[in-house]
Amino acid sequence: MNADASPLYAPLFGHSPKAHARVAAVFGLVMLVGGTFANWASTRLLVRDDLATTASNLVANESLLRYGILGSLAMMVAWVFYALFLYRLLRPVDGRPALTMLALVVTSVPIYMLNQTNLFAALPLAKAGQLEQLGVSLEIFRFGNSVATIFFALWLLPLGVLVLRSTFLPKVLGVLLLLGTPGYLIHFAQALLFPSAAPSLWGNPFLVVTHLSELALLLWLLVRGVHPGRWAERARTGTASSAAAAA
Repeated sequence: MNADASPLYAPLFGHSPKAHARVAAVFGLVMLVGGTFANWASTRLLVRDDLATTASNLVANESLLRYGILGSLAMMVAWVFYALFLYRLLRPVDGRPALTMLALVVTSVPIYMLNQTNLFAALPLAKAGQLEQLGVSLEIFRFGNSVATIFFALWLLPLGVLVLRSTFLPKVLGVLLLLGTPGYLIHFAQALLFPSAAPSLWGNPFLVVTHLSELALLLWLLVRGVHPGRWAERARTGTASSAAAAA
């Protein structure tokens, strides 16, 4: 039987593992585009330590604020589906870390999405000229996003382990994901311990590795997918191991 059409893969919507990997990558691309646009909109609108200019930007660019929030929400919805597809792909390697990876993503999503209300609240405060309250709302927004990044970091740990242990994805991707795990944790520590300093991507080299590792995995899934024969073999091995453990 062709491994690409293995019945072991039937639960995955009837697609081959390679096709499934590429669908996962599409959700990853939506996540990347939404997050990039939201970050760009935020940098255009929010001027740190200048609430008057920030208020002026928000009032003059209300549509950009709304679309930026929409980008953030789209990013998180896409991340859930990206994680679900990765869970289905990597579960044959080891179900427990795969489930841990998925749980970390699901935990982060409501924190990040609900925190967008603090950014949305900045608009009426800016229109009313309430700069002090605007500053408070934006500080809560920034720190709330930083709290969510704890889980952005932690999910990379089981993901990296799973990719490293798999036989159907390059081990170097797993190594990169593990090396990138501290990136967002350092970002959170900077936000908590040095709140007056604006976080910089290049001020945190681990965060550079984080972004490169995530992009590398996404592009590999999109262009190459996974090796269907090795995936099917791993799935058979995992099924046999589960049956033996149950016996």
